Amino acid sequence: MKRRWLGIVGAALVVVQIGGTLFPTGAAARTGAQTEPGSAKATTDGPYARIAVLRPHDGDTVDFEAGYIRHLEFHRQAKDAWVWYGWTVWAGERQRWFVYATFGHSAASLDNPVPPTEDERDNVSNVTPHARFVGNALYEYLPELSRGTGVPTPTARLELTTVDLLRGNAKAFEAALNADQSKLQGETLWYRMVAGGTAPRYVRLRPRPSLSAILDGRSEQALPGDDARANDLVAKTTVEILNLRPTMSYGLPSSRQ
Repeated sequence: MKRRWLGIVGAALVVVQIGGTLFPTGAAARTGAQTEPGSAKATTDGPYARIAVLRPHDGDTVDFEAGYIRHLEFHRQAKDAWVWYGWTVWAGERQRWFVYATFGHSAASLDNPVPPTEDERDNVSNVTPHARFVGNALYEYLPELSRGTGVPTPTARLELTTVDLLRGNAKAFEAALNADQSKLQGETLWYRMVAGGTAPRYVRLRPRPSLSAILDGRSEQALPGDDARANDLVAKTTVEILNLRPTMSYGLPSSRQ
């Protein structure tokens, strides 16, 4: 969205290996992904994700949404090659805030945004008059702790869990998650924050088709720190429910919206 890290960026394809998982060039992560130049496509070219947050001004939600949709048209005209997810926070202290994210990128691809000056100009015209940027972070996908790929299924609902650890506990926290990985039942994606906030921080995404599916899966919500095994690891846990906004997303496979 904004210049530098706040810009929605284009992709350069490489091969990387993280935690024993190979992310090959151009590997499609979703049915309907496109491969022709300049087309948006969901990929697992690498383990990195960007997750950012916009807070619409009070009373300005309708104009914000219209402006954001216009801004996505700029990315379409610029032939942005990446898929962008857009969600509205439905349950949580950040109700009505907007979360946008992109997944499955290599480190090298982060150096190749759509034209930054034009992106910023369009952003200032259409988005910033109606909202404030309040968060922007880079994350690394942790396949050994997860069930699924580093690119979430674009379902109607998403449970977003943010875990802030007490300093020095990252290794123990990941070990506890790894020990429980085989018990995961549904799509469960863990990411470690690389930059953009208080560290150590982790986020967990659980895409689900409905609110009832999230509620019925409460038994899967347990985290290290919820029991005596790791009682001193976690400083704070926040759980939010997000609604997917297909019209405020870019490049989502239509069959999965």
